[in-house]
Amino acid sequence: MNYHLFGLSLSANRPLPGLIESSLAQEPDVKVCLGGLPHGLEDYWRESAQSDYVSPYEDEDGEPVVRTWRLNGGSHIRLRYCDGIEFVVDRSGTRLWARWPDAMSAKDMATYLIGPIMGLMLRLRGFLCLHASAVVVGGRAIAVLGPSGAGKSTTAAAFARLGLPVLTDDIVALDDRSDGFVVQPGDPRLRLWPESVAALYGSSEVLPRLTPTWNKRYLALGRGRYKFEPRARPLAAIYFLAERSDRPAAPVIESVTPRDGFITLATHTYANSLLDRAMRAHEFELLDRLVKNVGLRRVHPHADARKLSELCQAILDDFHAREALLDPKKLRQEADHV
Repeated sequence: MNYHLFGLSLSANRPLPGLIESSLAQEPDVKVCLGGLPHGLEDYWRESAQSDYVSPYEDEDGEPVVRTWRLNGGSHIRLRYCDGIEFVVDRSGTRLWARWPDAMSAKDMATYLIGPIMGLMLRLRGFLCLHASAVVVGGRAIAVLGPSGAGKSTTAAAFARLGLPVLTDDIVALDDRSDGFVVQPGDPRLRLWPESVAALYGSSEVLPRLTPTWNKRYLALGRGRYKFEPRARPLAAIYFLAERSDRPAAPVIESVTPRDGFITLATHTYANSLLDRAMRAHEFELLDRLVKNVGLRRVHPHADARKLSELCQAILDDFHAREALLDPKKLRQEADHV
């Protein structure tokens, strides 16, 4: 089975739930083996070995959400989640293995694979990844950045209701081009917590669950009124979702200094806890260029979730006002060049 995700071609030995099969005209970028881990590394599976990374977040039983180990001198990385689902990836970001216990399903595994595991694979391959979602306006991408729970996916869903194509959710994978950064498309779904679904549609039961064991719901894109953008688009602006406000003037949009912009972006890069020193240095170089070439704005949404449409309109008004100051011919060339 062959797929495309975040600008990479994938070949898997079994179906990957949530992704649409596609054809491959060349050797895949990533080979995926589902149902087992690589042979020959058994000596490194010992649980007594010291974890390379332990998540500060725990499940209800007090177990870290995820642990990682570097295996065989760092040639492979093993990740084990608290529900027993395991992955191994090679350091080059070209091979991926996954297995899961009988109590879990391939859908449960795919939720990790399409999200944090692909985020790690992209980082290993040199992509700059932001913890953000992105929509397309006039052929160019707007990224909505923020910490977990800030409302990135919810805002993207509100944009989708206005008719804007969604490019990616949760992970904004930036491809470094000589003339700027390009956002690669993710999978055609938005993942939403039940309270976000209720705020958008009046009931959390409107959308299906991601899996029977996960409480999150998903909005399928590319069907009916909700559009999905399957092509890479140039990044035009980043809007950081800051603290919510109950002031009547909210949502409020502010400018951000280059220094604050750099710190904000560095805090919200994806999978940064697993980067080595060289990868982190490369990330800082890319972030410096990103701050200098892409506008970063801070947004204070209204505390009332029913004002999501006003938030989206404020972002669009601000974006169009800033774009009006730029060269229209250059903007058309950027949108058509990818």
